[in-house]
Amino acid sequence: MLKDSLIPAKLVLENGAVFYGVAPAWQQSTTFGEVVFNTGMTGYEETLTDPSYSGQILTFTFPIIGNYGVSNGDNWESKKIHVKGVICQTTYDTPQHYASVKSFFDWLKVENTPIILGIDTRALTKVIREYGVINGAFVYDDTVPSKFPDSMAINWVEEVSCRKATVHGNGKHKVILVDCGSKENILRNLLKFDTTVKVVPFSYDYLNDEYDGVFLSNGPGDPKQCTTTITILQKALQQDKPIYGICLGSQLMALAVGANTYKLKFGHRGQNQPCMDLFSQHCYLTSQNHGYAIDDTTLPPDWMVNYRNINDSTVAGIIHKTKAFASVQFHPEAAPGPHDTFFFFKQFISKLEEAQQL
Repeated sequence: MLKDSLIPAKLVLENGAVFYGVAPAWQQSTTFGEVVFNTGMTGYEETLTDPSYSGQILTFTFPIIGNYGVSNGDNWESKKIHVKGVICQTTYDTPQHYASVKSFFDWLKVENTPIILGIDTRALTKVIREYGVINGAFVYDDTVPSKFPDSMAINWVEEVSCRKATVHGNGKHKVILVDCGSKENILRNLLKFDTTVKVVPFSYDYLNDEYDGVFLSNGPGDPKQCTTTITILQKALQQDKPIYGICLGSQLMALAVGANTYKLKFGHRGQNQPCMDLFSQHCYLTSQNHGYAIDDTTLPPDWMVNYRNINDSTVAGIIHKTKAFASVQFHPEAAPGPHDTFFFFKQFISKLEEAQQL
């Protein structure tokens, strides 16, 4: 039982659909955002602190959220919640976990993140799958919004990227990590190797820095908004140093080499997305969170697709035919999700070692 009093609330979608539920009384203002769904059964801490969800209202399809509470933040992907709002069927307010320091509901209250409970999230997911991602609003009275602002028109990468460069580690491989809304676990995984990682803002010109390779992070929104990042990347690709990317980083890689990207109908968000390595025919379960994909028909001749999403055959990874450039649409750093594709980081480090031996 929640300690806070609840009031009637509704989720109103831009197509006219309305879902009725309840919300905590401390919520007063209408909340707008792009409504998307995540199919993960666990990992709500990492999911809500992932900057890639900026501007979005997140629907959890799993019916009970919060059963293991919220930790002190050691496993978060950033220092705060980034979603505009949360939709759940049920929240569990008496968590059972040794590392829990507060309940899921209390965490949202502290972070001032709106939530609506009692929604049939699977019915809502069916609407999104049929209609596509859609703008929505949390409303607490009888009014219906006359206009739904496009929350994704904002350049969210500019909002969530770090403000200044920072250096981490003291290893022999000097890596530039371009922060477009990077999850913390990307940095954690890079530091597992003999690396010095310089995390730089999305607009930082690293071309004159001393580095052995570049790693492009995940991030929110439309990759085509990242014009400065793409321009710098185009010049970096001419230097022939290893460049790898994840999620938004993969889309930026494609745009930098002249390919095109497009918005998916409802995106891929969850920890059970199956992908196939087209070279080995090996299949992996992967963690994913993106709303855009690469149009493989626009890739230049010296690039190829090396991973595909098994569910819909969309591009899940691209690689240069002769140079050390590669990127994946899924999240090898997981958090949350399976760690099956951690080898992507090992491949990047091996390319750095090969380049240093030349």
